[in-house]
Amino acid sequence: MSKRKHREKIRLVTLNFIFIILCFVTLIPIFYTLSVSFSGQGAALSGSLSFLPENPTLENYRAILLDEPFLLWLKNSLILSVGTITISMICAVPAAYAVSRWRFPGRCGILKALLVLNAFPQVLSMFALFRVLKTLGLLNSHIGLMMIYAGSMCVFAIWNMKGYFDTIPVDIEEASKIDGANNTQMILRIVLPLAKPAITVTCVMVLITVWNEYLFATTFLLDSDSYSLAGGLYQLQSNDYSRSWPMFTAASVLASAPLLLIFFKIQKYMVSGLTAGGVKG
Repeated sequence: MSKRKHREKIRLVTLNFIFIILCFVTLIPIFYTLSVSFSGQGAALSGSLSFLPENPTLENYRAILLDEPFLLWLKNSLILSVGTITISMICAVPAAYAVSRWRFPGRCGILKALLVLNAFPQVLSMFALFRVLKTLGLLNSHIGLMMIYAGSMCVFAIWNMKGYFDTIPVDIEEASKIDGANNTQMILRIVLPLAKPAITVTCVMVLITVWNEYLFATTFLLDSDSYSLAGGLYQLQSNDYSRSWPMFTAASVLASAPLLLIFFKIQKYMVSGLTAGGVKG
């Protein structure tokens, strides 16, 4: 073995070792959260960092599922997520395809304007959004919050899917038209199936954003029956006299589980969906 190959092997081993250490460090909070969720009430305040609970118990999970309205919060988050994804995709997919394929006047200006709007801090628009929702009678309404979420996520969806549409050869569309397909058939049977990775990843990114969004959810949803998971978890910890960190960590684990399952299910689309959309954007 030459010295160059030997040095290259040592470098790869060193890099892999560093990456393993980094992965372990990033997993420490997750392991500790799992440990606290299976522990008694005083585990989080004991002062010791332990990844194995002394007396494991499922009481925290039982309490959050049966004694707290966790399932109601979960249902509200599902409604918000599915509604936002539906509205975003209905608006973003046609818009992304249009700006990718058609060279109409003002196309570049529209794309730049969308980026400028997306760069505007959303917290500065909260008062205006509050007044608009109150005027329209959509305050404390899931529909009103869906419209806000969809409007903010459409920019990312358009840019990401526009970049992916750019990678689809125009020759494929022209060949389908030669075979007798009209525009609707071409889009539904040719373009959208080819763009499945980008659409899937975009939907998941919208889902993650809505699922974890806290500021708007706690501002515009005023009724405890309409709380999402983020708002519900905040209310769970808002009272100093009834605060339970083990139960809160159990709720956090349960709230994260659906996203993890979805992520592992569609991870094969993540690289192609994000890189193609980002490189050509």
